[in-house]
Amino acid sequence: MKKGYTELLDEANAVVEVVSPEEAATLLDDTETIFVDLRDPREVEREGRISGAQHCPRGMLEFWIDPDSPYHKPFFSSGKNFVFFCAGGWRSALAAKTAQEMGLEPVRHILGGFTAWRAAGLPVEPGNKKG
Repeated sequence: MKKGYTELLDEANAVVEVVSPEEAATLLDDTETIFVDLRDPREVEREGRISGAQHCPRGMLEFWIDPDSPYHKPFFSSGKNFVFFCAGGWRSALAAKTAQEMGLEPVRHILGGFTAWRAAGLPVEPGNKKG
């Protein structure tokens, strides 16, 4: 293996701004900031969500960002600031680096992800737990 996940994460965190859950929470009401939830839909249903966050499954990110893609989502062309998060901060680090490489700016990601957000007692909307 040429490069493992820890090296990829280190590289991403070296070039992407990392914010604590508390720092990110101060941006919730900022109309110039869009939170992007990269978790799988089942994670969102099970764990809940950050109010107002746009959901973008990690596997669709590049397609949703690129305006030339048939899957492009206009919120990625808004010129706003982006805060990415996943469950633990790994997918969001890699995704934020990719988004930055694609020209999205400014981009940040939440240290520790949604798990750290919840542990900090920050607001969470309930998911739609089934079963």
